[in-house]
Amino acid sequence: MTQAARVLVTGAGGFIGRFSVPPLLRAGFEVHAVRSGHANGEAPAEIAGATLHVADLLSESDIDALIKRVQPTHLLHFAWIATPGVYWNSAENHRWLEASRYLLRGFAEHGGVRAVMAGSCAEYDWSRVEVCDERSSALADAGAASPTPYAACKIAMQRSLAEFGDRERISTAWARIFFQFGPHEHPDRLVPSVIRNLLLNREAPCSLGTQIRSFLHVADVGAAFAAVLDSAAEGPINIGSGERIAVADLIDRIARQIGRPELIRLGARPTSTREPRLLVPELHRLIDEVKWRPRLTLNEGLRDTVAWWRGQVPGGAPAERHG
Repeated sequence: MTQAARVLVTGAGGFIGRFSVPPLLRAGFEVHAVRSGHANGEAPAEIAGATLHVADLLSESDIDALIKRVQPTHLLHFAWIATPGVYWNSAENHRWLEASRYLLRGFAEHGGVRAVMAGSCAEYDWSRVEVCDERSSALADAGAASPTPYAACKIAMQRSLAEFGDRERISTAWARIFFQFGPHEHPDRLVPSVIRNLLLNREAPCSLGTQIRSFLHVADVGAAFAAVLDSAAEGPINIGSGERIAVADLIDRIARQIGRPELIRLGARPTSTREPRLLVPELHRLIDEVKWRPRLTLNEGLRDTVAWWRGQVPGGAPAERHG
């Protein structure tokens, strides 16, 4: 990283974006964090150590003003539609694709030298891939089945990023996120939904949980993105954990930490027909090229997450006492 490196972080108030700011600051970046304004017109909360900017990234005029004001040398782009149950098939994916392309052009025109954008494991063809390798695994648009709008737009953006980088001679990388959890996650997603139900002494209906996945605490996800940005690695890079676990085992660990395993109801919800049995990342590029490994074990990450949710759930069950 150069001494004058100035990074623009979009989606900095989001689930992962907020956790990228501290490691970027530790790496010596001047961080400019972008958040959208709240619907009620209130200013968003400050992000410690970063210069905060409020902008609508679906507006070309807002993007123009933001890039001109910040003049970033680096771009870390998280902003995209991510509402659970909505984002897979939303037409908003196409708006974010075009907005991201416009943002990239403006970044390069104002002297940007390195851009890293957030992708997803949804880009891989789940019908043909189990261990996802950035160098060889098929993508979702390579077979007969049509990818979801979310996957199709992410794949298109990755290709646009690579082509643009080659043409304009700027350094680019595309980080594909696998399964993450931690503080500030949407309450309807798997880990927080189980935690919240158990803290409220309610049954937690789940699928059978036979799927094998890898889960990474969001603080480590944010740190991995910062490390990718601060590296010379280019192209697609998987971000995830090397620790594989059945979803049922993950749920059991949560339940035992809270002390309410009898409230888990495996099989109470159907398993999606598009869910592959095994979906985990190959991590050679992250480990060998970026030189990054997670700080937290899975159990440590779950303890941190349960502790955070205890402070968020009114009347939640108190912590279990041990020893």
